[in-house]
Amino acid sequence: MNDPSIACPVSQNQRPLEEYKQLERSWFFSWPAKGATNLLRSLLVSWMAMVPLGWMVASGSWSLKDHPLRIGAAALTLGLGLPLVLLLRQWLGWSYVNRRLVSERVEYEESGWYDGQVWEKPLAWRQQDLLVARHQVDPVLQRLRRGILWILLLMGVGTGLCQAL
Repeated sequence: MNDPSIACPVSQNQRPLEEYKQLERSWFFSWPAKGATNLLRSLLVSWMAMVPLGWMVASGSWSLKDHPLRIGAAALTLGLGLPLVLLLRQWLGWSYVNRRLVSERVEYEESGWYDGQVWEKPLAWRQQDLLVARHQVDPVLQRLRRGILWILLLMGVGTGLCQAL
C-alpha cells in the first residue's frame, strides 16, 4: 500500500494502484487476471454465443446458399469477432493502467476535465507501482496478447478454410 505519511494531492480513485485494484475486482477485466483457463472459458462462451448469429449471417449469403460446410466455416469464423473485440477492450484497459503504474508522474483532475494536474510520485510509490506493473499487470498483458494473436490466427485459418471448401 502507498505510504499514508506522504501528502498526495491525487484523489484515492485516481491513483494508479487503486485503478489496478479496481480492474482486478471488475467482473469483465478480471478474466485475464484470474489465469489463462478462466480467460479461455469466458472467450469460448462468447464465441459459442456468436456462432448462431454468424450462421444466420452466413446463410443469408446467396453464394453460400448451397454449401453448408462453407456456411459452417464462415459461422465459426464470424463468431470469433466478439472474443476479439472483448480481448481488445481488455487490452486497452490493462495497458492504460500499466502505463500509469510505470510512469514517474500521475496525471489527475482536481475537480473536472478542465483542470488537469501532474504530480510526481515519490520513490517508494514508484518502486511499489513498478513491482505491481512487472509482476501483476505484465503477465495479464502477455495473456491478452497471446489471446489476440490466437484469434487472429484462427480467423485467418477460418477464412482460408471458407475459400478452400
